[in-house]
Parts: sequence; C-alpha cells; structure tokens
Amino acid sequence: MAKFVLKATAFVMIIFILDRIIKSFFLSGFEWHGEVFSLYLVINKGVAFSMFAFLGEWLKFIQIAIILLLLVFIYREKSFFERHAVAVGILFGAGCSNVLDRFLYGGVVDYFAWHYWFNFAVFNFADVMIDLAVVMIAVKMIFERQDKAIKAK
Repeated sequence: MAKFVLKATAFVMIIFILDRIIKSFFLSGFEWHGEVFSLYLVINKGVAFSMFAFLGEWLKFIQIAIILLLLVFIYREKSFFERHAVAVGILFGAGCSNVLDRFLYGGVVDYFAWHYWFNFAVFNFADVMIDLAVVMIAVKMIFERQDKAIKAK
C-alpha cells in the first residue's frame, strides 16, 4: 500500500506544481492571441462553462467537501486506490490547485480559449488533467470488466 501512496503523492505534487507554474505566467500578464486558440487570463467564478457561479463563496467549500468525500472513498476502497493510484494522484493534484485558486483569486485561473470553428469554454491545465484522470479510471475499469468477462467464460 505504501508504494501506491508514494506514487499517488508524487503525481499530486507534480500536477499541482506544474499547474501553479503555468498559472503564474498568466497571472503576471502573459497573453497570446492566435487564429485557432488564444491564451489569456480569465477568473472563472463557476465550474465548467461557468456553471454554478451563483453559489459564490460556497462553491469552494462544496469542492473541498467533495475532495474530502473522495479521500474517504479512497481510504475505504483500498483496492480501487491501488488500481488507480496514478489517476487518483493526477485528479487530486489538479483539483487541489483549482480549489486553491478560489481562495487566492476568488475563482479558478483559466487561460486556454479555443475559437476555431466554434467558441469553447476557457479552461486550464488542471481541468485537462482532471478529465484525463477520469478517462484513465473509466478506461481501466472497462478493460477490467472485459477481462473478468473473458475469464468467466
């Protein structure tokens, strides 16, 4: 179990630090505008697509509660944690960085805006890492289910 905790903690730290470094560039005034996408600072008071912005200050506490509930789940479901330690580390590193933004800046620091053919929500590295972690968990669970079905035959 200790090696899984160490692996997850390493990914928490790597993702958290990378996200903080990237966001610091945009907080210092960096901007770039291109034909396909642009990079500029946006403070997102909500979550994806600015949903739930109406929750204001409560949103950061709700997100902390969700993180704590996930920690309880991980603690209770040790086999899940062992199978998905990397993805869990990525998820927690990114999630904690976004929650920290809410305390420091009143919202999440977003900066990547896609605008070729259609306008998409402005997002950040942590958002991508959260999506990646969820996909990693889902894909692994699908393959595990297929392996069980094959072995059961």
